[in-house]
Amino acid sequence: MRVQALHPDVVVCISGIWQTTCTIVHGTVSDTDAGECFVIDSPVLPEELEALPSVLAQTGWECSGLLATHADWDHLLGRLAFSGAALGVAESSAQRLAAEPGAAQRDLRKFDAEHYVERGPLGLGEVQSLPVPGKLEIGDHEIELHEARGHTADGMALWLPWARVLIAGDYLSPVEDPMVGGDADDYRDTLERFRPLVAQADWVVPGHGSPMRAVAASEILEAHLAAV
Repeated sequence: MRVQALHPDVVVCISGIWQTTCTIVHGTVSDTDAGECFVIDSPVLPEELEALPSVLAQTGWECSGLLATHADWDHLLGRLAFSGAALGVAESSAQRLAAEPGAAQRDLRKFDAEHYVERGPLGLGEVQSLPVPGKLEIGDHEIELHEARGHTADGMALWLPWARVLIAGDYLSPVEDPMVGGDADDYRDTLERFRPLVAQADWVVPGHGSPMRAVAASEILEAHLAAV
C-alpha cells in the first residue's frame, strides 16, 4: 500500500490491487487539541486494512467515523480496520444496502476465494444515511456531499473546500475506462457536476488510481464524457 499526503489534513492510501484509494481526512477544532477524522472508502487487502490504524497513529489522528462513496464491496471494508466505527453513506447507498442484504459480503467472499485471501467476515454494523447533496461537519470545516450516480445507481462525491480536494468515487480514473453500471445519462450528469469542482481542485482522488492535479483530471473528464 502506498501512502501519499496531499494536504496537512488529507492522506491517501492506495491499495496494491486495483489501485483502490482510501482517503483519510482530518478537521481541527479551534483552540483545542481535539479534532475529527473520517476514513473514506478502503484499501482491499487484509494487511493494508491492518495497517490503517498505524497510518492514523503516525499522524496523531483518531478515527471518528467511516464514509463510503458508494456501496460496492471494495469501498466498504473500513469496518475491518475500525470495528467500532459507524459507516456513513449517501441515502441512495443506504437504500441499495438495504435492498441487497449480504451482497457486499458475498462479493467479498468471492474475491477472497478467487485470490486465496484469508480474512474474517465483514460486518457493516451501524450504517448512517446522509442527505446528498448536503454538508458534513468535520472539526471547524465542512465537507460538501455531491450526488454521483452512473457508475452505479447510488453514490456521492466529497469536496473538501479548505483543502481543495475532490474525492470522486469511481469516476475520473486514470487506470480504468468509464464503467457504467447505472444509467449513462446519470454518469454524464455526474461528470458535468464535477467540472467546476475539478477546476477549483488542487487534487482529485479517483476511486482507482493515483491522485491527480486538476489539469490531468480535466483531461480525463473530457475523455470519459466523450466515451460514455
